[in-house]
Amino acid sequence: MESPVHSLPSLFKQLGLPDDPVSIEKFVAVHSPLKPDLKLADAFFWTPSQRAFLRDGMLDDADWAEVVDELNVLLRTGRGVQKTQ
Repeated sequence: MESPVHSLPSLFKQLGLPDDPVSIEKFVAVHSPLKPDLKLADAFFWTPSQRAFLRDGMLDDADWAEVVDELNVLLRTGRGVQKTQ
């Protein structure tokens, strides 16, 4: 069985956040850059349920690992969402 491929908008929707491109860009702009030693799930702006989801999503075998890693990179670099999504 193939693992589902998740997009950044679907991750935002799963987290209960606005998932349109403008809202995602704004979220990244407001919350980045994260400090290098701060784990993504430990950032102050997550709710407890979002934090738990992100921790689980970073597991190597999790369906969400790739897109959670993408969000992690975006929040560390402060760069906007790639237009190819």
